[in-house]
Parts: sequence; structure tokens; C-alpha cells
Amino acid sequence: MGEINRINDQLRRAFEGTAWHGPSVQELLADVTAEKAAARRLPNAHTIWEIVLHIAAWEKIVRRRLEGEVIENVPDEEDWPPVRETDEQSWQKALEELKRGHLALREAVSRLDEARLKDTVPGTSYSFYFMLHGVIQHDLYHAGQIGVLKRA
Repeated sequence: MGEINRINDQLRRAFEGTAWHGPSVQELLADVTAEKAAARRLPNAHTIWEIVLHIAAWEKIVRRRLEGEVIENVPDEEDWPPVRETDEQSWQKALEELKRGHLALREAVSRLDEARLKDTVPGTSYSFYFMLHGVIQHDLYHAGQIGVLKRA
């Protein structure tokens, strides 16, 4: 198994499941309703919904970078997109967009030439390898936050 396949496998495990650490992003979100997702359960903490939009935003940014777009600075509204509507239909749409974006990222990773992993991502100071492992870590970090918020 090549490094690209290993990275894609770790992306899948962090997002869909069968991860060593515990529940994946999707496993944690499976029973979350719009009401629970929008609730501010801890003071000065993001909501589950805000975290979902943030994960989706960064998976999209990483995909765009893999596809050659130079992204140096990420505006706050793109980093943490606002939750505009909090009904169940909007929540289901957010979850579907998260899943669709994740699959698009994995597809982009699968097309990456393994030799490019050592190259610096244009507009950044780090390699594609570092960025891809970073997005996996980012998903898992926020999965942990979602788990804590569900228990709060």
C-alpha cells in the first residue's frame, strides 16, 4: 500500500469509522438533531453545528489546494462559516455537504502523485504530506470536541 492510499485510509477512518481512537466524525454525528447541533452547551464554546461547518470548510480548503489553488489567508467567515438557519432540513443539508466535501477530498487525494507529497503547498510553508496529515488530525480534534459537547 502506497503512502497516498494510507493517507486516504486514515482520512476515511477519521471521518467514517473503524478508527483506533474511538468514534469517527460521522459516528458522533449520527444521532445529533438540529436542535442539539445548534445548542450552545458550554459558554464560549462552538456549537456542534459550527464545528461541522468548520470541518467542511477546511476539508474544502485542502481539496482546493490539492487541485492547485493558492490559498494564503483564510477569512474568518470561511474558517468558521456562520450557521444561518437552524431547522432540521438545514442540518441535514449541512451533514450532506460535509459528507460530499469529504468524499471530494478523498478523490482529490487519490489523484495526487505520491512524489508531490514532499513538495511545498503553494502559498504555505509546509508540504502536501504535512497538510494531509494535518487535515486528518483536524477532523479527529474536532470529533473529540463534538463528543464532549454531546455529553455536556
